[in-house]
Amino acid sequence: MIDLAMRAGDGPVTLAGIAERQRISLSYLEQLFGKLRRHELVSSVRGPGGGYCLAKPLAQVTVADIIVAVDEPLDATQCGGKQNCHDQHRCMTHDLWTNLNNKMYEYLHSVSLDDLVSQQTQKVDEHVVIDRRVTPLGGRRPAVSV
Repeated sequence: MIDLAMRAGDGPVTLAGIAERQRISLSYLEQLFGKLRRHELVSSVRGPGGGYCLAKPLAQVTVADIIVAVDEPLDATQCGGKQNCHDQHRCMTHDLWTNLNNKMYEYLHSVSLDDLVSQQTQKVDEHVVIDRRVTPLGGRRPAVSV
């Protein structure tokens, strides 16, 4: 989703492009994006030049929304919240793990796709280094590396 969001202004983004850049299986991405589309987080564009676009503004999509859409379990308990983790009874640490689940969800709900894109953009900016080297003629030439 970050890859898609960072290219949102360029028109529809192909899953093949995302798969290549992120080194993720294309078939796996197809499954994920089908779920994201059903949850109306992305929309698809068919035909030549088609691909996927974000269906909502970046600030309105949270990491929790994405996790829920793709059915990723967010559960630190061993019982899936069923309270049957210790011989069909509730274990002594059930509340600890349940509270951790709640805190994780709260945090992930507080982080938007916009936040993640901003972090990535900032990292790219931090990696641009300007190096001033002396040329053989005594002059200075700027060299930029990324």
